[in-house]
Amino acid sequence: MATIRAVMLDERAVTAHVRAMTLIAHLPSRAVLAIEGPDRVGFLQGLVSNDVTRAAPDRAVWAALLTPQGKWLADFFIIAGAERLLLEVQADAATMIATRLGRFRLRSKVTIAPTPLVVHAAWGDAAPVVDALVVADPRLAAAGWRVLAAAPLPADAGADAYEAHRIGLGLPEGGRDLEADKTLLLEAGFDELGGISWDKGCYMGQELTARTRYRGLVRRRLVPVVSDRPLPEPGTVVFAGDEAVGELRSRAGSRGLAMLRRVALGADLRADGQSLWVELPDWIRLGEDG
Repeated sequence: MATIRAVMLDERAVTAHVRAMTLIAHLPSRAVLAIEGPDRVGFLQGLVSNDVTRAAPDRAVWAALLTPQGKWLADFFIIAGAERLLLEVQADAATMIATRLGRFRLRSKVTIAPTPLVVHAAWGDAAPVVDALVVADPRLAAAGWRVLAAAPLPADAGADAYEAHRIGLGLPEGGRDLEADKTLLLEAGFDELGGISWDKGCYMGQELTARTRYRGLVRRRLVPVVSDRPLPEPGTVVFAGDEAVGELRSRAGSRGLAMLRRVALGADLRADGQSLWVELPDWIRLGEDG
């Protein structure tokens, strides 16, 4: 059996390999929706996996929108302004998210609309000082900050550099790593990364999410993998011997994320003929049977 590599995340060491400074990257794959109206908090509270009341102008909440059966549809960062909630979303899912949320509006006094805000990510030694809304990424301190600006800011890194940073930390990214109407939140680390409130009450998909946790029904996990050369294309099947045990998702050079059966995490893994190793950051908790 192969040994799973454990990776301890020293938050400064994680970014030191890029530069000993703060980097900012424009993320054109992200967009911002605004939910306005007096019922906006209560409306969203009953639909998403996390506690919307915790969002503030200086604090983001990471949450998911689920199917009634508890399967992932989308995830986003929620930031509360004085008169609105801002949802930083995957750009190509923005229309779907607005439409889905709109179906549950009923008599709630809310409006849901796109905004012209431009999304950036920043990471490194300190929060950037810029003319923009800057909030810490709520998933991991090492992830950095989310930056929403009225126009693109001067960037000293590209979106590909942020992608490498994200993958190095093992953080999932929407449709790149998760499958709509299939992925469970606990398969993708939402529990460990603070994307679920277990005590806020009911929301769409809450029953299955809670049952998955309390009955220990997580059979797969999204985990970081590494190889000795650039990884194959996303979607490539991962094998343990002759048995298919999962597939590759997003990648950055020789590092990537893969959705794998938990029983195979310690096996000798191959994808398109090349060897893979699972590298677990210290935030992932697998339990005794992982």
